Amino acid sequence: MRILVTGAAGFIGSTLAHKLIARGDSVIGIDNLNDYYDVSLKEARRDRLLAEGGDKVHFIQQDFADMAALEAALKGEEFDRIVHLGAQAGVRYSIENPHAYVQANLVGHLNLLEIARHREVEHMVYASSSSVYGGNDKLPFAVEDRVDHPLSLYAATKKADELMSETYAHLYRTPLTGLRFFTVYGPWGRPDMMMWIFTKKILAGEPIPVFNNGDMYRDFTFIEDIVAGVIACLDRPPADDGAQKAGGSTKPHALYNIGNHQSEHLMKVIGILEHECGRKAQMEMLPMQPGDVQRTYADIEAIARDCGYAPTTSIDEGVPRFVQWYKVFHDRQ
Repeated sequence: MRILVTGAAGFIGSTLAHKLIARGDSVIGIDNLNDYYDVSLKEARRDRLLAEGGDKVHFIQQDFADMAALEAALKGEEFDRIVHLGAQAGVRYSIENPHAYVQANLVGHLNLLEIARHREVEHMVYASSSSVYGGNDKLPFAVEDRVDHPLSLYAATKKADELMSETYAHLYRTPLTGLRFFTVYGPWGRPDMMMWIFTKKILAGEPIPVFNNGDMYRDFTFIEDIVAGVIACLDRPPADDGAQKAGGSTKPHALYNIGNHQSEHLMKVIGILEHECGRKAQMEMLPMQPGDVQRTYADIEAIARDCGYAPTTSIDEGVPRFVQWYKVFHDRQ
């Protein structure tokens, strides 16, 4: 297959592209390489992908929120399926820069739906987020739960993406699958996320910001498990058969949680980081941040049943693998 991947210089997108190429697919990668975080990391991911992918990958630097430019960039390009991972990420950043989220996550998502519709693609898988669950106190979070009370604009845009997708599945019968990602980490990760921030600061002997005084729980999901789940979903387009799909739609639109099904205490993760970094962390205890939630925990029964998803990487294995990669990557800089 030839697959269009947005966010191809991003953390999940670049890792996914490598796996698709390794199994024999070819990839058209789109990314605007914006400066939300260090552009050199995105360039390094892109360069690695181009070097290893060879003629199996075609990279296009383009903002997919610009519809005219996107259509021009894709003119003459053929692809069978889409994995739309590109987005403006970050819960806290959405409080400071709300308009960036409207452009990338709302306008950009609509543009990819239009591309999928007019190209009549076989399937589009898109990134949602565990953030849509807001302050849900029912654990674990299930795709059947109501998600009407987002705590951040980022979460609201992801919920809106799910609603737009439902509309397109209804009007145009476009097969769509939304994936609610739970705290993804691992090699080639994002420097704005906790795992990277804590590793960097512990190694530098700087204090780490520990929110809610450390009483936080996250369903940490290793990147290789995430990508295996994305590919499993990509290979199984929801049928247009009137049957109810995961998430409740009777259209060709499914929604899945994609997590590790383990809610880990933040202090346990800090302990593993301390061991791998070889030094104790200096902790700055802080209150809960606006837009944040105290606990996430994924019910993955639906994706396991429908797609055979079965994560295998615990934090005891995954966190050391991230720290090892981090040290090697920064030794090369």
